[in-house]
Amino acid sequence: MSKAIRIMVVTLLLGASLALSFGAGCALDTSTPPNADLGLDVVKEAWDIIFQDYVDKDKLDASTLSQAAIISMVEALDDPYTSYLDTENYQLALSSLEGKFEGIGAYIGVEDEQQIIIAPIPGSPAAKAGIRAGDIILEINGESTSGMSLTEIVLSIRGARGTSVRLLILHQDETHPEEIEIVRAEIELPSVYSEMREDIGYINITYFSERTSEELSPVLQSITQEAATGIILDLRSNSGGLLEAVVDVAGYFLTEGIVVKAVDNQGNYTSLTVKPNGVATDLPLVVLVDSYTASGSEVLAGALQDYARATIAGTTTYGKGSINILRQLKDGSGLYITTAYWLTPNERLIEGKGIEPDPGCELELEGEDAIQWAIDYLKSNG
Repeated sequence: MSKAIRIMVVTLLLGASLALSFGAGCALDTSTPPNADLGLDVVKEAWDIIFQDYVDKDKLDASTLSQAAIISMVEALDDPYTSYLDTENYQLALSSLEGKFEGIGAYIGVEDEQQIIIAPIPGSPAAKAGIRAGDIILEINGESTSGMSLTEIVLSIRGARGTSVRLLILHQDETHPEEIEIVRAEIELPSVYSEMREDIGYINITYFSERTSEELSPVLQSITQEAATGIILDLRSNSGGLLEAVVDVAGYFLTEGIVVKAVDNQGNYTSLTVKPNGVATDLPLVVLVDSYTASGSEVLAGALQDYARATIAGTTTYGKGSINILRQLKDGSGLYITTAYWLTPNERLIEGKGIEPDPGCELELEGEDAIQWAIDYLKSNG
């Protein structure tokens, strides 16, 4: 599978590319699928009647009506990750996929039909401005987000570094919204943070980038040299990233086997397997997850759980496990469409379900309290 395939998790961090929305995979495809829908005959019939008989011919703009028809079809799918992009937004999407990483530094998703912040990236403009995980986005530059698709929200928030965007945010457990102005920036943040907690190695992966594997390798070597007796892998608020990076990271904890499967609308399966790197660790492992653990991080947690390689602790994860591709239409616009679902090695569906913690490891603890729980667990079960 091409390295261009990404876990689709809306990352405003990486310019909030269209992957940006939970975190599924993203690939670029400029071909148009063959027309196999007989229902188009009825659509064509209605189109001809409108252009032949409608009284106000000044309203008969083919481009406007075709866009309206496509938008209506997409809305009927009721899929927050499938969107229509006009020509301008299609080009913006292409620039994101080409790696122009400018934005506010936050991940966005959909929860209970509301657009929410999955997590701000530590040290990003969003984090510094007071954006928090779970924030509901009510307005962007004074425009209500009601009725906007996830893609439209991402493209409205992203922009060139140095420019600003105003967000009307409702924080969790608060009743009055707050307007926050954020100056966009070019964001290059490490994806791996680590430290020793007594004799336990603590590793926090914030997202999966092209650098994650090379960042993780020296961390694991250092942990081994310091005679760690166990590892805590913190995937809380990790909303995904590059699928290739997820597979690479799995190779540090698994020596063989399938990492993830994908199934399309024909029932065809594609599998990605562990890439042995010669440095896989067998230290006892606890993986911390929460409701904002999404996409690629769910793929990793699911694989480690299926192979009983790690104890999964925390709360049920987000449940974003779909693959999306970007197709260009003849007029220069595009469709960002869901084409397949991720499955764990044991063929558990991630989309809409998430990864549940292991029995007895469901936690209401947050922050440092959850880390301390993991330390105590490793010490008592080592």
